[in-house]
Amino acid sequence: MAARTLTCVDTTLQDPLVGHVLDGRYRVEARIAVGGMATVYRAVDTRLDRVLALKVMHPTLAADGSFVERFIREAKSVARLSHPNVVGVFDQGTDGSYVYLAMEYVAGCTLRDVLRERGALQPRAALDILEPVLAALGAAHRAGFVHRDMKPENVLIGDDGRVKVADFGLVRAVDTVTSTTGAVLGTVSYLAPEQLEHGTTDTRVDVYACGVMLYEMLTGGKPHSGDSPAQVLYHALNDDVPPPSAAVPGLPYELDELVASATARNPELRPYDAVALLARTRQARSALNDAQLDSVPPQAIAGGHDNAEDRTSVIPRSLSLPGTGAAGPEQLNRTSRLETPAPPSRRARTRGSVTPRRGLLAIVAAVLLVLGVGGGVWYINSGQFTRVPAVLNVSESAAEKRIEGAGLDVDIKREFSDTVKRGRVIRTDPGPRERIRDNDTVTLTISKGPEIVKVPDLEGYRLDLAKTRLKNDGLEPGLVTREFSEDVIRGQVIRTEPGVGTEASSGSAVALVVSRGAPVEVPEVSGSSVEDATALLEREGLKVKIAVEQVNSEFDKGLVAEHSPGAGEQAGEGDTVTLTISKGPEMVEVPDVVGDSVDEATQKLQDAGFEVEEDRGLLGLFGDEVKGQSVTGGEKAAKGSTITIEIG
Repeated sequence: MAARTLTCVDTTLQDPLVGHVLDGRYRVEARIAVGGMATVYRAVDTRLDRVLALKVMHPTLAADGSFVERFIREAKSVARLSHPNVVGVFDQGTDGSYVYLAMEYVAGCTLRDVLRERGALQPRAALDILEPVLAALGAAHRAGFVHRDMKPENVLIGDDGRVKVADFGLVRAVDTVTSTTGAVLGTVSYLAPEQLEHGTTDTRVDVYACGVMLYEMLTGGKPHSGDSPAQVLYHALNDDVPPPSAAVPGLPYELDELVASATARNPELRPYDAVALLARTRQARSALNDAQLDSVPPQAIAGGHDNAEDRTSVIPRSLSLPGTGAAGPEQLNRTSRLETPAPPSRRARTRGSVTPRRGLLAIVAAVLLVLGVGGGVWYINSGQFTRVPAVLNVSESAAEKRIEGAGLDVDIKREFSDTVKRGRVIRTDPGPRERIRDNDTVTLTISKGPEIVKVPDLEGYRLDLAKTRLKNDGLEPGLVTREFSEDVIRGQVIRTEPGVGTEASSGSAVALVVSRGAPVEVPEVSGSSVEDATALLEREGLKVKIAVEQVNSEFDKGLVAEHSPGAGEQAGEGDTVTLTISKGPEMVEVPDVVGDSVDEATQKLQDAGFEVEEDRGLLGLFGDEVKGQSVTGGEKAAKGSTITIEIG
């Protein structure tokens, strides 16, 4: 796809940093983009003489320690990743009121630019973009970080075709507890339901955002729409992401399934991280043929786009009604304050005034009245209930203290987890912030860490049975390669990589080396009849297949002209040798060379495809004129055959 340059300089306003040398090192050349928390510039590192991107925090936010901390966290987190699909961070520093990151410069465009210009993409193009994005996020997830703000604006497509993930400004450690009060940072169209309802984030929120991006690439539009960002939020909480084929008829079922899996409203039903989603993505791709991958989508949805929904926003958590998990559309319209982050003091005032406590109680009471429950009864009984504290990813001891501190009993369960560290909470039952009677019991599921599995001994297993055994043991079949073996029967496993007894995490891939059987040297059967050739090859333990097309050859019609593999090559026992049958020699008209000199005659005959033999006799020893030829000129002879010329 054509990539527009990312360096679209905004010349409508004079930027004081353009032309300035920041921190005595970075010469700012042009402004690239402006976001909610920072501005990005193209700059030159005057020490190393290289072009890079500078991300400079807005001065009004630089006084806020939490924003500065997030900036520094981004630099450290991305520097640890060192992945080819992650925009690298080179340096971090301050210059007066400016706090900056020095980052890799990517000349190209964003995925948002592509979607705005092209609308829906072909499935192959969508998957070609999604897979490197998932590879980058997978590296972050396995390193212990969550991006939290995945969207097309943060996917860069270089002029060289490379795809990179940018803006880890909201990155957070997987095991960091996210507060369930206050506001949620993110971009409304791509926030997972649990981010909106409970403020909780783990690797699966990035999985959800990637599912929304895939839907958008396949259809050209977002899955949820509304007159305001708040209405989009309401639909995200209450409605499943529709299948892409509903908007673009003819899209394969496998792509619908991939989107549905990634965007499941229940995070437990999603792939647990980007690595798992990447595996499903590649599996879906492998199930599609070229026609399905390259189908041209109608551009029915392309064009309409609201930039307001794509900005990283502060979303008040008080939009969610206690005990309901969602706000009504009318309330959302009244309380919508989804805007680019303001300075800290203003944000604090906004959070405090979105929904007064008294007004919130009135809304809850009205909802309960509609359901047939008296508001007065609810108010009287409310003292008998409490809410489950949020303890996801908290250590077992700390979680127990919080639960017991809320007047609740604790029950402990344990299970393996590839994403939650050993000894930390995977989930609670009831879930975070759910209403529960005082003195009732909360069940904590504690991580036992990744399940460690020993690679089984699969030597001699048939390939299908070996794959089944691996899955039963909690492992995944990996790459299958084939080798000759004198000892192991064709189709059976020779060895695994890693080897027998190796300890591996549950879900790890195990490569299988499968026998091709004992090596067999293919005999020469060209020029033989099909029956003789077949009998000889089968005696060697090989199978025979006859090619559909026949060819001209030096051999008579019906004989074997050639075969593959050829004579002397090695094949595995049970491999197939393809025989190509001769249509007989190609017949070519013989040129008339009588009266020509020997050299002229020889050249004409060779050019026509014949071999030449001279017959001089006693009288032609010193002659140089052709007196006769074995095949009369104008008649046809087999190409490659020999024509004898008489010289006198």
